[in-house]
Amino acid sequence: MTAVIVAVYFRWLHANETTVALTLLMAILLVASNWGLRQAIYLSILSSAAFNFFFLPPVLTFTVREGRNWVALLAFLVTGIVASQLAERARTQARIARERQAEAERLYEFSQKMLVTGNVIDLLNELPQMIAANFHLSGAALYLREKDRIYRSSPSYMDVTAAELRDAAFTRDHRRDDARGVMLVPILLGTRPIGALGISGVTTSPEALDAVCGLAAIAIERAGAVETLTKVEAARESERLRNALLDSVAHELRTPLTSITAAITSLQSDDLLNQEQRMELMQVIEEEAARLDRLVGQAMEMAELDAHEIHLEMRPHAMREAVELAMEGLTVQLRDHPVEIRLPDSLPAVPMDLQRIAKVVQHLLENAAKYSDAGSSIFVSAEVEKGLLITSVADRGVGVDDLERMMIFDKFYRGQGQRYRVQGTGMGLAIAKAIVEAHGGSIDVTSQPGQGSVFSFSLPLRAGSR
Repeated sequence: MTAVIVAVYFRWLHANETTVALTLLMAILLVASNWGLRQAIYLSILSSAAFNFFFLPPVLTFTVREGRNWVALLAFLVTGIVASQLAERARTQARIARERQAEAERLYEFSQKMLVTGNVIDLLNELPQMIAANFHLSGAALYLREKDRIYRSSPSYMDVTAAELRDAAFTRDHRRDDARGVMLVPILLGTRPIGALGISGVTTSPEALDAVCGLAAIAIERAGAVETLTKVEAARESERLRNALLDSVAHELRTPLTSITAAITSLQSDDLLNQEQRMELMQVIEEEAARLDRLVGQAMEMAELDAHEIHLEMRPHAMREAVELAMEGLTVQLRDHPVEIRLPDSLPAVPMDLQRIAKVVQHLLENAAKYSDAGSSIFVSAEVEKGLLITSVADRGVGVDDLERMMIFDKFYRGQGQRYRVQGTGMGLAIAKAIVEAHGGSIDVTSQPGQGSVFSFSLPLRAGSR
């Protein structure tokens, strides 16, 4: 570059010394801003020598006769070196600013991934891998003091040992091993050490690592809070289910047992009963025993559904088949309720376990009959929408309020205002929900208190689709 400038000005343009000096300074600044200080200083010395040899009298010699030319040459050299230093400093600061910007973007991306992670408990397992991927590290390992457990970005990552992580968790300073390219950073929650982070392939500033550890501390604390809350909710749910089961046993199982005991006592103690009266008592015993058997069967079915131990016989069937099959077993329950079936012949066949879906419809019809006044109609309809067959059972009963809608499909739950007026265990809708979800569908209810309810369940038109 210096040779080109000298050649242009010495052979063709014949400019004065000031113009030549400024042009050479521009070249020095250009080199400093693009290639660094060392190259710029080398070019400054070379340009000073060329400036002296070709443009300061006597020309084509390195001799300087006049004092002012010595000053000009020295000023040119000093200016070139100082300008090179300033350009190098600006270049370095720009590079640092770009690195800080990239780290800030990575920290933002890392925090976003932490926030959108659905399962907070699983976040601890994914955290080292997220750190390694976001900051382009060879690997990362996370140690938690409370659980005395280590999470690694991959099972094969062993650059950081368990002993090193445990030692780092009791300090407040970064530990760096340049020979292995490993850094250990304590994780602090406020001023309290709660763990340590070990990384290799260090390309991140200490400030960024502190920020990562701060975010990791928040995630750890959040996971601990969610875990505690989950345990509390599980205990509360267990207590609620226990109370609901006891309530169900007290009001459902005791009733048929009382009837059976009374009938047997009458048969044994009253010799004056005629044959017709004896047959009536035997019929009571048979009906109540069947009722007990049905209750036990529902409990066993609910347990199988919860354990996912059922096998579905999936075959294409029309929904009308399931509805007709369901109504065959509800002759007594539906005797006071006209059922209007509104199923168009154009409805497509749906992959289903016919017996199971018939049981879903049966539970919905029986529920509608229980909570509707005698003589009121029940409506069964179906339609296709967005790749789903949606079947609805509507009644004109008491309805369900918004609070109960959130719990009505829970096991053993029964309406607060109807639990003592209407017989039931609260398992029917829970069984229906489990069967529908096993088919890949969903079930819901819409209702207006005092106007009735509409229970709807959807089934995919194609097996395996949602």
